[in-house]
Amino acid sequence: MNRATKTWTISLPPKMVREAEKIARHENRTKSELIREALRMYLEEKEWQYLYRYGAKKAMDKTFFEPDVERLIDEIRTKD
Repeated sequence: MNRATKTWTISLPPKMVREAEKIARHENRTKSELIREALRMYLEEKEWQYLYRYGAKKAMDKTFFEPDVERLIDEIRTKD
C-alpha cells in the first residue's frame, strides 16, 4: 500500500530550527505543515522565474503581441 506522503530526513542549522519551531507554534501548525508550505512557495516562485525566463527568451527570439502571451504561458505549462 502506498502512503499519501513520503518521509524525509533533513539537516538544518540550530538557529533555523528554533525559528521554524517558533513560527510553527505561533501559526498553530506542525513543523511538517510549515516546511511543506515553505517548499510549495519555493516551487511556485521557481515556476514563475522559469516562465519569466521563457517569456523573455521568446520576446528576444521574435516579436509577439499581447494575445500571444497567454498562449505562450499555456504552451509552457502543458509541457510538464
